Amino acid sequence: MRVVMFVQSLLSDWHNDGAHFLRGVVSELASRGHKVVCYEPRTSRSVEGLLKAAGPHPIEAVLRLYPALDVIRYVPATLDVAVALKGADLVLVHQWNEPELVARIGQTRKNSHFMRLFFHDTHHRALSDPERMRDFDLSAYDGVLATGEALRAAHVKHGWAKAAWTWHEAADVRIFKPLLARTMTGEMMKRDLVYVGNWSSEPNRDAAIHELVIEPIKQLGLDADICGAGYPAKLADELLAADIRYRGWVPGYALPESYAQHYATVHVPPSQMIPGVPKGRLFEALACGIPVISGPWDDIEGLFTPGKDFLVAEDTRAMMRHLRDLLSDTEMAGALAARGRATVLGRHTCAHRVDQLLAIHASLHS
Repeated sequence: MRVVMFVQSLLSDWHNDGAHFLRGVVSELASRGHKVVCYEPRTSRSVEGLLKAAGPHPIEAVLRLYPALDVIRYVPATLDVAVALKGADLVLVHQWNEPELVARIGQTRKNSHFMRLFFHDTHHRALSDPERMRDFDLSAYDGVLATGEALRAAHVKHGWAKAAWTWHEAADVRIFKPLLARTMTGEMMKRDLVYVGNWSSEPNRDAAIHELVIEPIKQLGLDADICGAGYPAKLADELLAADIRYRGWVPGYALPESYAQHYATVHVPPSQMIPGVPKGRLFEALACGIPVISGPWDDIEGLFTPGKDFLVAEDTRAMMRHLRDLLSDTEMAGALAARGRATVLGRHTCAHRVDQLLAIHASLHS
């Protein structure tokens, strides 16, 4: 089967965490004998930000680590959509694409009775600002792959597409897996805590990171690292003054090693999130076998078992209590990590999502 994807970027995951999941989907499809071609704009904000922050090396590393990744960087004004879609059996168009391109792909799809075309929606926009969805013409699309049930229900309610399915993100366990910490002496020397999360302008995001990450580190005097893109200079200075190492952006493929070098990590749910759906970072951290403490979110879809797969901390005091417990009880920490990883391996890998995608595709041909 020939699969075509239109994405923000798969070459870069700078401010583009969803690339981790879609790279895993590409790898899984390729391992099953499918041909996948990915189109991304040459002027991708993610690629430009990566090159400015780290140069070309991370992109070169991605191409080595993901040999199945076939990326075509296009100029929107000269993209021949008909040529791009020629012979395609399944087409996935991510919601970060421009509405004009989304519409052009839909119009081209009308000439094919065999192609199946899906809009991949991973954003809370359809819930928080449904009027903006009117910019997208999905009338020729077979359906929407929504990253959460609430998002799927919104598409059904408003009739933006013919059908909608819940298609959660997941962990690419080819990349996100437990590693042994490496040191110059070969000894297992771990630091206490790592937090991985890009900065954003979301309401209350600053307060949540201070409450659940920075304050517990300061009050407990932890040996900690914070990784992520876009932190304001003022906050970076605050971290330095508190003896917290700010590592800046870390490529997705390097995160397993970062997790291996620490005893625990923290997940801060976004303030603007699809109800019941955590950030993909949670799936990835659990897959790497590190104990996770999460800020509060309502797992209404039953993706995990909070308290068993990971711990939940509502505020600074609860976070400090959980961190003390994990860092002082290695048996407890190991059991928590093992349970979380087992849940991911049993239900939330890219292989599971590809199984679902192919089943949806097959159902439209039956």
